[in-house]
Amino acid sequence: MKRIYLDYAATTPTHLDVVATMLPYFSEAYGNPSAIHAYGQEARGAMEEARTRVARLIGAQDEEIVFTGSGTEADNFALKGTAYASENKGNHIITTPIEHHAVLETCHFLEKRGFKVTYLPVDEHGLVNPEDVRRAITAKTILVSVMHANNEIGTIEPIAEIGKITREAGVYFHTDAVQTAGHLPINVAELGVDLLSMSAHKIYGPKGVGALYLRKGTKLTTFMHGGAQERGRRASTENVPNIVGFGRAAEIAQKELSEEAERLTFLRDKLINGLPWQIDHTRLNGHPRQRLPNNVNISISFAEGESMCLSLDLEGICASTGSACSSGSLEASHVLLGIGVPHEEAHASLRFSLGKWTAEEEIDRVLEVLPHIVARLRAMSPLLKNP
Repeated sequence: MKRIYLDYAATTPTHLDVVATMLPYFSEAYGNPSAIHAYGQEARGAMEEARTRVARLIGAQDEEIVFTGSGTEADNFALKGTAYASENKGNHIITTPIEHHAVLETCHFLEKRGFKVTYLPVDEHGLVNPEDVRRAITAKTILVSVMHANNEIGTIEPIAEIGKITREAGVYFHTDAVQTAGHLPINVAELGVDLLSMSAHKIYGPKGVGALYLRKGTKLTTFMHGGAQERGRRASTENVPNIVGFGRAAEIAQKELSEEAERLTFLRDKLINGLPWQIDHTRLNGHPRQRLPNNVNISISFAEGESMCLSLDLEGICASTGSACSSGSLEASHVLLGIGVPHEEAHASLRFSLGKWTAEEEIDRVLEVLPHIVARLRAMSPLLKNP
């Protein structure tokens, strides 16, 4: 059975060109980039070239990129680092209830340590109202954190509008761009952000490496202590092979971004438009237009999400019920609940996320198989007498 992978938002396969670029740095150019000899300087040169490529992807300067071990670490670094660096000014943070757990759990950690967090409501599509941000800012506000696009429902937030507000207020602004960097055009100056999180494995790079954009002049307290790597901002010997892979993945993503976004948008819309015709009681979650080009999140009433996901897997189709970080939880998606989806519909959701190797015939296969799966599950459902 040929398997169909439609869970690219969880992770992507590492591009073969990326793997080829990484290989020499495991056993040939294996030097520690902090060493002053030829092996070390060879590794440092490759790492700095990767830094340039990652910076170029988001319109940043090389020295504004700090490599991390993941997007989650980048989020933690941004929130904890700015919070502790700005304690003398205030203790108030603004975010939303539909952020990735890497942001929400960090906010909960900070709340236990005396920081105050305001969770702004979002509308039924998951959009933040920039004016709500303006109204929430106080003299004690030190940071606003709003994700660029939601990892579950794909809604793209009005980051540039929020950035203008935070600039006027003199408040740091962080955005989690793990789902958008390499998929949407990004220019950090135009967005008005001070900090931005990225991850390599969402753009066909290796797992275990991310980056934090840190605008020049942004004060950050480090929480990895040891050596002076990353210009003293993150102690730890750099993961050179992965960083090199991240750089190559960023270069490929930038080159292919426009064409790939157009192709994926066509496939996304084919799936979105086809499902309601095939299956009744179906709703699209997230904004109908202002959404990631590869994201389809739907709720199908009277059919449990986990059961649909497992049934699809038996047909060779890999999808998810939401965020990969929540896949072990039986709780309803906090994102769907946050946009007002009832509990029973939140438990009846599927996320299809498309990618570089998604073909039109694979979308056709989903449209062929899913209606039969739903009909079978509804026939067993006590909630629907006449499916």
